[in-house]
Amino acid sequence: MIHIVFNESEVQLMQQVIELDETLAGEVILIRDDFAVGPLAGLDTEEGWNARLEWWRGLLQGSPYGDSHVGTFDDRETVNQLKAKLDGNETEEVWIWMGQNQHDVTGYYWLMPQLRNYQGRVMVLYMNNLPFINEKGQLFYPSWLNEIQPKEFTKAKKLCRPITLSEFEVDPDEWKKLVEENATVRILEGGKKIAGKEESFYDNEILKNLTPEWQKATRVLSNTLNRMKIKTGDVFIMWRMKQLIAEGRIETMGDLTKGWKDFDVKQAGARQAEMSIPEQETV
Repeated sequence: MIHIVFNESEVQLMQQVIELDETLAGEVILIRDDFAVGPLAGLDTEEGWNARLEWWRGLLQGSPYGDSHVGTFDDRETVNQLKAKLDGNETEEVWIWMGQNQHDVTGYYWLMPQLRNYQGRVMVLYMNNLPFINEKGQLFYPSWLNEIQPKEFTKAKKLCRPITLSEFEVDPDEWKKLVEENATVRILEGGKKIAGKEESFYDNEILKNLTPEWQKATRVLSNTLNRMKIKTGDVFIMWRMKQLIAEGRIETMGDLTKGWKDFDVKQAGARQAEMSIPEQETV
């Protein structure tokens, strides 16, 4: 079998799961792009694909990852290699693992039109509103696969089911709708329902983590990522922070053209409290 995941941390996670359960032995393939943000129009053409790469390149400027990271992988080629393996071995199966989040679900929708010819050999395991046990022995509902302990995947594998012929007819249409809408942000509203939102969708999450005092931009970034309920990546949040600075909604000190650690931010128009010195009484 071939396992597909949508987050880099889950490659190692699945390898740990395979060590615990040999019946899951197989190759782990990663779809790297985050289709929950950014332009989707024309991704089946070189022009559309390159437009998306340029969009990512703009967001990555000044990031710890560097804009040179763009173009170092091609998910289209990953899928072509996957299809070649399926064509070369008619008994091979694909298991798609999804957490209950827009990142995984939009990745799934991107895959569906490309795997239509392999109906019956493509399985899905969707952790949708399912309880698991955490490290403290408490019941919780994970949104991401990496929140689940490796040993819990022994139970999760029982969820495996073939993607139905009906789903292979309907889900590619869902992807087509997302492409036509071409919103900048997409969120999961429940089940597999994806809703498009404006690029400013996460702005309030950033703004409410600002204070009247200067903070490192990376601290605001970290607090925002940790506290927000609907998650997205650090690159997108930092891009929006810079957009808010350009709009004058956040004050900044330092050099934005350098790295993320090279500038501080605070609430726009906020003044730091100044210590008042009592006047001297005159004799």
